[in-house]
Amino acid sequence: MSFEMNFGLFFIGLVLLYFINSIKILAEYERGVIFRLGRLLPRPKGPGLILVFRPIDRIVRIPLRVETLEVPPQDVVTKDNVTVKVSAVVFFRVLDPSRAVVEVKHYVHATSQLAQTRLRSVLGEAELDELLSSREKLNARLQETLDEQTGHWGIKVQAVEVKHVDLPEQMIRAIARQAEAERERRAKVIHADGEMQASAKLTEAAGMLSRQPASITLRYLQTLTEIGTEKNTTVVLPLPVDLFRGLSKWADTLESEDSAGDG
Repeated sequence: MSFEMNFGLFFIGLVLLYFINSIKILAEYERGVIFRLGRLLPRPKGPGLILVFRPIDRIVRIPLRVETLEVPPQDVVTKDNVTVKVSAVVFFRVLDPSRAVVEVKHYVHATSQLAQTRLRSVLGEAELDELLSSREKLNARLQETLDEQTGHWGIKVQAVEVKHVDLPEQMIRAIARQAEAERERRAKVIHADGEMQASAKLTEAAGMLSRQPASITLRYLQTLTEIGTEKNTTVVLPLPVDLFRGLSKWADTLESEDSAGDG
């Protein structure tokens, strides 16, 4: 009688131990893909408390949080035949845990390899200027291209960011020279515009002064005042412009008279 009781207690303890060992707790961001006798159950389990009856059941834990994938630097030949090294980062998450387990082996590694190949192919279709200036457009194209393939694996690529573009040394010098030439061109255009505006204002001022001859004398006096404030020994003697005109007319008259006398 004692043997049967001991055996019963041992059996009950064994069942309790098996039941306790079958209890699994999944976090809020986890799902458990269950294979029962090798066949996939229709829906993943979790979060919270679940039962996994080994060895009949086998569980694969899949996180649903956004994962960050570093894409190592890739040698990319752009459309205009410039070789650059480009690195990027991919943000993705699992939407369908069952497909992420059944459709692909090691979905993180597969996504990484796909990101490297698509990075070279997509950026190889762009020119260097587009790669440096249209970063958002290329990021959107990369995200769309990756998401089209990973969607079959139950994975959603949320964003792709080109992180760093490493240019050759001679290309950096060429871009610097181009930027310097562009700045010089802008400076010359601005200077020319300033000269044009100044000449227009001077023409307008000359027209106003010509209508009031006395204003020219006032302008002379103002200039003398400005020179006098600076401690120098410069002496300026303003002569009216009309004086030069009179002398010019007088010289022309003398020349015409001499010509008539010779004749």
